[in-house]
Parts: sequence; C-alpha cells; structure tokens
Amino acid sequence: MPRPDRDGSEPLIDLRGVSRHYEIGGGTVKALDEVDLRVHPGEFVVILGASGSGKTTLLNVIGALDTPTAGSLLIGGREITGASRRELFALRRHEIGFIFQSFNLFPGLTALENVQFGADVAARPDPRAAARDVLERVGLGDRAPHFPHELSGGEQQRVAIARALAAGNPIVLADEPTGELDFATGVQILELLHDVTHTAGTAVLVVTHNREIARVADRIVELSSGGIVADEPNVPAAMSDLRW
Repeated sequence: MPRPDRDGSEPLIDLRGVSRHYEIGGGTVKALDEVDLRVHPGEFVVILGASGSGKTTLLNVIGALDTPTAGSLLIGGREITGASRRELFALRRHEIGFIFQSFNLFPGLTALENVQFGADVAARPDPRAAARDVLERVGLGDRAPHFPHELSGGEQQRVAIARALAAGNPIVLADEPTGELDFATGVQILELLHDVTHTAGTAVLVVTHNREIARVADRIVELSSGGIVADEPNVPAAMSDLRW
C-alpha cells in the first residue's frame, strides 16, 4: 500500500501498482513489480537496494525515461502514464532534475556552460547567474572555464549535480550521486541536496547501495527483486556522524 499522506497534502510523486517487465530470452524479467510509492514536496528519500533490485528502473520510470508495463504514475497530481512525447519532454524540462551516474556532460561546453544548460532548459531567470551560484556551492567556482576533459571524475560528477540543481525543478532524481566522490566531497553534496530539500521544498530521491548515506534521509525505502520490502521514516543523522 502507498505510504499514508503525512498531512493530507497531495503527493508530488504517486506510483500506483507500477510494474516494469522485460521479455528477455523467452522469459520475463520483473524489474519492478506492483510498486506503490508516494513522495511529498520537501522529502529527502533514499532508495536502498542491491544491484538488480530495480532501483535505477524505478528512477527512470519516475523521471519519464521509461514507461511502466502496468499501473499508473502521477506527477503533481497529473497522470503521465499515457502522456505524449511532447508532454513527457515538458515534464522533464520543468519538473525533474536528473543526476546520472554517467555524468552526461557536453564535452564541447565548459563547466559553467554545462551547468547553465540546465538552467536554460528550465527557463530559469538569469540562467548564467544561477549556474555560477550552484557551481560555487558544489565547490567548483574556480573550475568554471574548464572543459570536462580537464576535470577529474569527481569534478565532473559535481558539475552534473550542479546542472541538475541549477534547473530549480521541484523533483531531483539522483542515481548514486556520491559514487565518484571522495568522502569529504560526498558529504558536501549530501548537505547541498539536504539543503534544497528543506529550504526549497524540493523532493529528492537518491538511489544508492550505501546504507551510510541512508542515515541522512527523512525516509528510507528498500527494494528487493523489483518490489518495496520496507518504507520507513528516519530521523536524519548529523552529517558529521557519517563514515564510509
């Protein structure tokens, strides 16, 4: 069953019996199987699970990058399961910021230009100023004129994170956002995600296999074999208490 509404407010993300099955080699792979999940504005949710549990598929379905086999998905109260390509593009442009494991930076753009792209696509006012501000907040203000090939893997990850946040969208989906970062920088990024959740009311979903990261969440959802096996509120730990 979906997690009950905390205060009667409408969830920003609402999955109802969502499944995603694949036909492979004459068999059926149930990447997601009848998932019910509700997420409200201002929630920092960590989705835990081993490799193959369905974490990334869940993120892709919520982000309208993949289509459910069954069930329904509502974003901001709007049914998007049968939406057109144009409607899905508009949804991703104005509602959802993505942080991918693979960075997906434009090699011909500088760090600043890559971040500004996120603000431009979302039609933010003064996108260049927004990009500079977020780049400073991820600790890369001095790397603004550098191209991706001139940055380390951790720096490229921070640029990708800054690009997602520069869009200012109400939902941020992050797939292992600290995977390429050293511990100190990883904590800095978690602090930033925590800040946008609780000051801007952004709904942040972080997919990870790292249980230590889950300690800073408002809520922990565990996946196994495509289904939710636990969904519990959490009292966030202090960032200074984290170790990995």
